[in-house]
Amino acid sequence: HVQLVESGGGSVQAGGSLKVSCAHSGYSGGNWCIAFFRQAPGKEREGVACIYTTDGTTSYADSVKDRFTISDDAPATTAYLQMNDLKSEDSGMYYCAVMACLWPQLHSEKYPYWGQGTQVTVS
Repeated sequence: HVQLVESGGGSVQAGGSLKVSCAHSGYSGGNWCIAFFRQAPGKEREGVACIYTTDGTTSYADSVKDRFTISDDAPATTAYLQMNDLKSEDSGMYYCAVMACLWPQLHSEKYPYWGQGTQVTVS
């Protein structure tokens, strides 16, 4: 079965950087999207970045464009979210998710598989 495990969250000052990892396993073949979502207390879950693993096409939320980069190391079965120039509003629980897809998508309701999340705090 599909398993997703996030790591790499933590606390950082505004303007700093963090890299969140998502170890993924339990699926192969076909076309897949790996995405990172985040949720702050009292707010709805927000799509941050997605990568279509078949061709590497990516999609980002406007709020993180030019600051965040998503990548997937297929041999290591690990996806990464590099976050630079972090702001306080980037704080929240970060989740990775996987779905079968034909293009990158950031609609959380479409993703059936989720990790447990990792906390990112920017002060």
